[in-house]
Amino acid sequence: MPRSKSLILSTVPDLPEIAAGDDLPALIMKALAQDGMTVDDGDIFVVAQKIVSKSEGRLVNLSTVTAGPRALELAAKIGKRPELVQLILEESNEVLRTRPGTIIVEHKSGFVCANAGIDHSNVRGPWGSPEDWVLLLPEDADHSAQLLREGLQRLSGKQIGVLIIDSHGRAWRNGIVGISIGLAGMPALVDMRGKPDRFDYSLRVTVIAAADELAAGASLMMGQAAEGTPVVLAHGFPYELAEDQAARLVREKKYDLFR
Repeated sequence: MPRSKSLILSTVPDLPEIAAGDDLPALIMKALAQDGMTVDDGDIFVVAQKIVSKSEGRLVNLSTVTAGPRALELAAKIGKRPELVQLILEESNEVLRTRPGTIIVEHKSGFVCANAGIDHSNVRGPWGSPEDWVLLLPEDADHSAQLLREGLQRLSGKQIGVLIIDSHGRAWRNGIVGISIGLAGMPALVDMRGKPDRFDYSLRVTVIAAADELAAGASLMMGQAAEGTPVVLAHGFPYELAEDQAARLVREKKYDLFR
């Protein structure tokens, strides 16, 4: 008989507001200890992109940005601030679609997302108007995840994985959902091709985006507004930890029927 399995997603409470240069592994482990939480081998820390970007100094004040001709032209068409459009262009490989209020781009990391992942929410700067401050995605989220993993493993003494997530829309469905933008020590994809199902049929195309499945669940626990819980500890992830990269989640252009 199959045995029951469980996946436990626990928010890490009482993290302070993160600023550039902060030691994220130390702050996370301190918050865990204060709440009496423990870490086991095989656990995964799911971390919101915002606190990673804040710790890496990715805050930008739009008043310091000069919009070029292309940004000025595009901003007039879609109704966005030219300085913001300039940043979106700088953070992107290619503009794929536009409509009033939205630019869909291929980010430098390869992910397709709105506005290059640049965000105003839960962001404030040390001076000027709050409306002028935006936060960029990490320059290399896989590298950021690896650094976090090294620090968390050193402090916890456990073998763990790290997943950095962000909230993105999807081409075929309404609403946003948490997805993986960087990871270390855990699989991005789990290839089930060739494995038999319950009736001995050999699976032919099934490749599971395990990191995105965990990202969605953790995002549900983090919330999207004023919850203040940007880290989730996942216990019971059903696949073995492995070395991988979130870049593998991006479909190659030649297989993308919508580009």
